[in-house]
Formats: sequence, structure tokens, C-alpha cells
Amino acid sequence: MIRTLREHWPEYLCEAAELGLFMISAGLFTILLWHPNSPIPNMIPSETVRRMLTGIAMGSTAIALVFSPLGKRSGAHFNPAVTLTFWRLGKVKNWDAVFYIIAQFAGGIAGVFAVALFVREALSHPTVHYAATLPGPHGMIVAFIAEFAIAFVLMSVVLRVSNTPHIARYTGLFAGALVATYITLEAPFSGMSMNPARTFGSAFVGHLWTGLWIYFTAPVLAMQLAAMLYLHSKGVVYCAKYHHYNRHRCIFNCRFPELLEREQAQKQAREPATI
Repeated sequence: MIRTLREHWPEYLCEAAELGLFMISAGLFTILLWHPNSPIPNMIPSETVRRMLTGIAMGSTAIALVFSPLGKRSGAHFNPAVTLTFWRLGKVKNWDAVFYIIAQFAGGIAGVFAVALFVREALSHPTVHYAATLPGPHGMIVAFIAEFAIAFVLMSVVLRVSNTPHIARYTGLFAGALVATYITLEAPFSGMSMNPARTFGSAFVGHLWTGLWIYFTAPVLAMQLAAMLYLHSKGVVYCAKYHHYNRHRCIFNCRFPELLEREQAQKQAREPATI
């Protein structure tokens, strides 16, 4: 344990920073787009349009984090459900999984605290609610089903794209696009989390514990199921990084060089033969 912590602490800090930055972005954009003192709600009264703008903002944040130096180094999980899935797939070692998850929860709390430190009154307003993810008016069962569905699709797409040679480098774009789409369309049902640490950060700072069990169970179960079905259909997972085309070390049980070889072989097969 101590050796793992001593050797891999930079990756753990990256994970904490990534979710911290994501939560800062979530808090600030929620205030900007939803707080009544902001000019945006008057300019754009449609909640659907503002959800779409929120989705674009948070999807772009997710993409930026995946392709940032932080994300390239740690793999850009910033989500315990993602880390647990790759651990279950044998890509993340035991102690790395433990420290990743601890870092993710710490980062989520720190990010919300950072926003509250400067604009607590705005962040605590009922229209903002600490950027919390809460069950919608349709109830907790619907929220659970919605969280399960979106998390299942996300992990299915991530596994399929990240292990397909000619599109693996675009995994972060696919994930970010799904985040944007989900916030636009699914947020009214569950708040759109897919991430236990993201939900816990807002809940901890804002004391908003309604339906917390949903966000600790649905994403984890859904992503595990997606991983099982993926293995059954395709059977290979090369690494646990969202973006591996960089110079940073990989602390996972990594087979990325094999993916590069397949990508190069496919590229050569598509090239016309020279005489």
C-alpha cells in the first residue's frame, strides 16, 4: 500500500483535481444559467434551452479534462463507478482503485467547497442547490432506472470506442457528447450524475441527501453490466485510460501497444499497394 501510494500519488492528485475542476465548472455554470439574479434566465426563459447550454458547458468541461495533462496522466476517470469497472476488468490494481476513489471523493467535495467559499449565497439558492443531482418529480424508481440506463450506455460506448483502433483517440469526445446529451434530455429525471463522487460532493456541502443511494448503486451496477456484456461480445480491453496517445506513463495493466499495432496494421491495409 505505502509503496503504491509513494509511486502513484501524482495520478491520485490528478484524479482529485479533475473532479474538483468539474465541480467548480458545474457550480459556476449552474449559477450563471439558473440563478434568478443572473441575466441568462431572463434572456433565455426556456428551461430546455438552458439545460442544453448547461449540457454543452459540462460536456465541454469533461472533454477538456480528458485531453488535459491531468487527464492524460491519470486516465481521466474522475468517477468511482468508472474506476470500479476497470478494476473489475483487471485493468486497475487493487490499491490504485482504492486511492483513485478516495481522491475522487476528496476532489468532488473540495470543488464544491471552493465555489461555496466565494459565492455560497448564490450556490445555496433553491434554483442552484449546490449543483446537486436529485431525483426528479417522477420519483426515485424512475431516477434509478434513468441513472442505470445512461451509465450503461456511457460505459458501453467508452469500452467500444476506446478499444477500436481507428477511433480510440476520440473516446473523450464521445464521452463528452454523451454528457451534454444526457444533461439536456435526462436531467429532469435524476439530475444526471452517473458519478457517486460527483453527487456526494454537492450532497456533503449542501446537506442534500435525498436519494443518495440511487447515485451510489445505479451507475456502478450499470457500468459493471456493460463491461460484462462487452467482454462477452468482444473480449478485449487494452487499458483503462480514456486517452492514451500521449507521453505520460501508464500505471494500469496496460496492453495499449497492442492496440497501436492493430491500428497501424489497419492503416497499412487501407493504403494502396505500390509497385
